[in-house]
Amino acid sequence: MKLTRQHLALATIALASISALVTLAVQAADENKPESAASAPKAALSVTTTTPQTVTLPLKISANGNIAAWQEAVIGTEANGLRLAEVRVGVGDVVKRGQVLATFAPDTIQADLNQVRASVAEAEATLAEAAANAQRARELSATGALSAQQINQYLTAERTARARVDAARAAAKVQQLRLQQTKVLAPDHGIISSRSATVGAVMPAGMEMFRLIRQGRLEWRAEVPATELARIKPGMPVGVNTPGGNVISGKVRMIAPTVDDKTRNGLVYVDLLATADAKAGMFARGDFEIGSGQALTLPQSAVVLREGFSYVMRVGPDAKVSETKVAVGRRAGDRIEVVSGLDASARVVASGGAFLADGDVVRVVEAAPAKVATKTAANTSANAAGGSAATTTK
Repeated sequence: MKLTRQHLALATIALASISALVTLAVQAADENKPESAASAPKAALSVTTTTPQTVTLPLKISANGNIAAWQEAVIGTEANGLRLAEVRVGVGDVVKRGQVLATFAPDTIQADLNQVRASVAEAEATLAEAAANAQRARELSATGALSAQQINQYLTAERTARARVDAARAAAKVQQLRLQQTKVLAPDHGIISSRSATVGAVMPAGMEMFRLIRQGRLEWRAEVPATELARIKPGMPVGVNTPGGNVISGKVRMIAPTVDDKTRNGLVYVDLLATADAKAGMFARGDFEIGSGQALTLPQSAVVLREGFSYVMRVGPDAKVSETKVAVGRRAGDRIEVVSGLDASARVVASGGAFLADGDVVRVVEAAPAKVATKTAANTSANAAGGSAATTTK
């Protein structure tokens, strides 16, 4: 029993010695590790890179302005003091030239017309009698049965009766015109833009009843800086963005001959295509297409907006990114023009730059070959089709 205790003590001492040797060996191995491996920074993100590409972009001049009617006709009443009996159109109705828009009660004018027509008939009867007397006086003038004074009286009575007939007919014509004026007609084709006529109202002559957008034509009145007016020509195509997000095609009709002395802007009148998206009175933004030119572009996903400025994350040879401020310009599809701040050989983060900070280390990976994938998918479809055909042949 005494021998066994000695053996256990020796075994315990041996195990402690072995453990100490292992600890020393591990510490020595850690001390012998390369310093670069121990201090290597960890990649913050795996990214793909891209370089600027030169593409052809359209050259445009942007401007703001109001959409207005090409010409707006004011339709009023010519009749005076008549009661409005009927209104046949409302705001937004499409009308044709000569269409009846409203009517006035014609009773008073019709009575006046009947009275004048009776006066015409009376004057014509008086004229017939005077003409007969004058004819007999002319026949008897050579015989001496009537004196020269009497003959002159008959002839004068004939001329007076004829003049009264003409006056009565003119009065009848006036009443006829007044009767026609009880119908308010559209002066042109177009769309009713406003209506102030109310049934039952007694309206004075000249009072506005309707407003009409002639031929339904609208125009965009763009306010263009004086420095850009010389680049705009009549007939130039224009794209106008409505508040609803739609783009309306237009064409420059004319350029105003004057410039506002306060804003230094000139008006450019653009004819718009007929569409329900444009309404008179809208405020819209548009672009004049003046040509095209070469531009250095990046994918829009490569440009990061921070604090109102545009940045790209440029990748260096050591895989570290540097935040580079750039000036951007035109946009076309998913591309954006880089005006300054970047050269054509720069390598930048294609997407995900918003998650990186200046000085971060990234791991650059190759982008998926989209064309190869498409080709592979096409080959797969072709093989499947071939297999189906073979099966059918069998």
